[in-house]
Amino acid sequence: MTSTWFESADDAAGRLRAAGYLTDDATALTAYLAGALEKPLLVEGPAGVGKTELAKAVARATGAELVRLQCYEGLDEARALYEWNYKKQLLRIQAAQAPSRGSDATWDETHDDIFTEEFLLTRPLLSAIRRDDPTVLLVDEVDKTDVEVEGLLLEVLSDFQVTIPELGTVTATRRPFVVLTSNASRELSEAVKRRCLFLHLDYPDAEREREIVSSQVPGLDDRVAAQLVDVVVRLRELELKKAPSIAESVDWARTLIALQIGDLDEATVARTLGVVLKHASDQQRAIKELKLASG
Repeated sequence: MTSTWFESADDAAGRLRAAGYLTDDATALTAYLAGALEKPLLVEGPAGVGKTELAKAVARATGAELVRLQCYEGLDEARALYEWNYKKQLLRIQAAQAPSRGSDATWDETHDDIFTEEFLLTRPLLSAIRRDDPTVLLVDEVDKTDVEVEGLLLEVLSDFQVTIPELGTVTATRRPFVVLTSNASRELSEAVKRRCLFLHLDYPDAEREREIVSSQVPGLDDRVAAQLVDVVVRLRELELKKAPSIAESVDWARTLIALQIGDLDEATVARTLGVVLKHASDQQRAIKELKLASG
């Protein structure tokens, strides 16, 4: 089956822009190729550079449904693929053995009855595989999972299928657009990487970040936008626990609009740092290193 997500890299750039996501050339090209080649896309980079938002934007731009698997330490097959509704199965077993039935059902009959679609609880990976409509599957922060979880992904990423021992193999009739994100907190296996296209996202340059902020915050004065981005760039150069994300730059711009601030002077920067820096030590370092006024 052929699935047209984007007609070209230029089409991807234009439609993603219309969906509120400004891309560079590499991102637009890779997004196009991920759809054209039906290959999963592994997006790696620091937190807050728009990795997750890219998957959301693809869904918005193409009218697809977004299915998200949020990864975390301890994630297992039951939460990623599927599990059986054990409580409902137990009730069915008890009902099958009840004297009121007139005759006891054999175990084989009961077994075949309880391992059916009625008792299957689908989780994100299986849900995305089974959907007939266009679907974007977001496997978010895959580097936070245990190494064993990557094994669960391999069958999905290789053949877009899931094997359920009791029911057989479920194969996708329409391949989803798959985006895996990673903050590079650990190295992913070569087996997973081999199955994916790769895109590294970093913080945008000042010009593109100004464009992003201005597009997200209508009414922001161009001079204030330039001042804001200049400060954000300087903050990212410091050794902070958490550098400001693009989303936090946008939040800061909205804060300035709400406060009706027409000039981002040092005192205002110091007073509103809590919008972009969420650790007290980071705020103290910023005030000291950037020689900001304290009030």
